[in-house]
Amino acid sequence: MRGDQLADHVVGPNAILQTAEALRAEGGEALTRHVFASVGLEHLLDHPPADMVDQRCAAALHGAVSRLLPAPRAEAVAQDAGARTGAYILAHRIPARAQTVLRLLPAVLAGPILLRAIRQHAWTFAGSGRVSTGSHGGLSLTIADNPLATPGCPWHRAVLETLFSRLVAPDISVSETTCCARGDAACRFVFRRGGAGANAPQARAGL
Repeated sequence: MRGDQLADHVVGPNAILQTAEALRAEGGEALTRHVFASVGLEHLLDHPPADMVDQRCAAALHGAVSRLLPAPRAEAVAQDAGARTGAYILAHRIPARAQTVLRLLPAVLAGPILLRAIRQHAWTFAGSGRVSTGSHGGLSLTIADNPLATPGCPWHRAVLETLFSRLVAPDISVSETTCCARGDAACRFVFRRGGAGANAPQARAGL
């Protein structure tokens, strides 16, 4: 895909806004401005975006966090940003009545419903990426050509884990089995309960 075509693809502003907040929590304003300035985005700190943003800006920022910070700190910042994004979605994007219904349903029913809703709004976090979901042997979400991929995709995992642990079951965890940032064609996220190992069938079955 050409650069001018990529310019047509946008993601939600929280990919940037919550990364700024996570950086501030990790290292204060100096660290935040250093990371943003490294990819020419310092102006977004002075004029935070209120609408959808070019996916290339979000991708550059997420990449800068991964590149400039030591791996443990980079992952912690990305996870914090993802958790903050998930919390924002819960507070402002999912109606309270819908949240109540999901929490009352058994996890085996609530999980697929929430995953379907996420897929329907996938453009807000996947941009030009192609999103698909699966339920064979357990729930999964796949983003082919994920524009915001970083190694392990801690931001994506934290967003999904926050939503599912709050609305479906508190012991749900999200792991990534393939990653565009590591050379795979797609990022694949798998939902499990109880912290069981990745190869345990009972961890994947039915949520």
